[in-house]
Amino acid sequence: MTDSAHPPEQAAVRGLLRAVGEALGGPIPREWRAAIEAVPRHSFLPERIWLADDDGGYEPCDLGSDDRRWFGAAYADVPVVTQVNGGHESPDPWPSSSASTPSIVVRMLCDLDLRPGMRVLEIGAGTGWNAALLARRLGPENVVSVEIDPDLACQARALLYAAGLGVDVICGDGAEGWRRRAPYDRIVSTCSVRRVPWAWVEQTRPGGIVLTPWDNPMICWGLLKLTVEREQAQGRFSPHSAFMLMRTQREDLRIFRDVVRDEHVPEESRTSFDPQLVTGDAWEARFALGLRLGDVWTAWEEDAARVWVATTDARSWAAVDLDGTVRQYGPRRLWAEVEEAHRWWEEQGRPGPERFGLTVTAAGQRAWLDDPTQTVRKED
Repeated sequence: MTDSAHPPEQAAVRGLLRAVGEALGGPIPREWRAAIEAVPRHSFLPERIWLADDDGGYEPCDLGSDDRRWFGAAYADVPVVTQVNGGHESPDPWPSSSASTPSIVVRMLCDLDLRPGMRVLEIGAGTGWNAALLARRLGPENVVSVEIDPDLACQARALLYAAGLGVDVICGDGAEGWRRRAPYDRIVSTCSVRRVPWAWVEQTRPGGIVLTPWDNPMICWGLLKLTVEREQAQGRFSPHSAFMLMRTQREDLRIFRDVVRDEHVPEESRTSFDPQLVTGDAWEARFALGLRLGDVWTAWEEDAARVWVATTDARSWAAVDLDGTVRQYGPRRLWAEVEEAHRWWEEQGRPGPERFGLTVTAAGQRAWLDDPTQTVRKED
């Protein structure tokens, strides 16, 4: 523990370490425990954070006016929203940046299998805490962090320097990596992706690792660990993490604003398939369907007890009521595709993320089940 830490802060750090160990099911490796003690989480949080309110939204919490609640959030094993609306004022705040759940942070750091002297590129500096932990382990000179938001990049850089960790924080598009310091032994992303940028593979040494949270239009869930080879990167998913999607890959689609039009005349049919099997907490089914279907997303209309399914190009949609009524519009019959994909998932033994993998080449990426020869769906 750093000498400058006050006893209450030391107790809070110890409590966080216990919570992280419990979440991981075992003791935190010594090197990461020492790093967390040396760079406490609260020192990388802004004075204003946003916490969930009782209405499903977010409300500000300021260190100066509610320090007990602020510190409680800082040392809980939960994510903390650190920016809303991309840094702009809005009466309806939505999270645009956050400090990740500490147990997920430690899990990912362990998955990187770091050794002294390795060079790491971090995609998404955020608050700077993850980069600080990497810098304590490897030395600031071996860590580069890329952040697309200018304000966040400036804040992270300042906090890292204040902690005596002069990490090179670059303001830029993380999808492009940072070629000036390549090649890297490891690339780790703190935002999720739907497509693994080929630049990450190109900038990683053969035998190196690319580790990133995963997202598909059906669900944001899963952690992808790729090993880089000369012409490709390949690896498997694990059932961990749910991170904000990379800003350059986000699609702000809404059913009644972007998809369904008054002039659409849908076809009506019936189904005996329960739409709740592919919504809500059906995480493993949704993960598999997301890989199988690729460009399909769902939304739940509470008042009508209705599931909506749509393509990301907004050309096809389906509405399914819990009484079995199906309405479909567009060139694709989406509900038939969803039912087929779910039957396929059932026939394969209801596989979870750990049975799926991804192969990435310069031409595109290909998801597979159990073995790289068993293609789930090819995405160009």
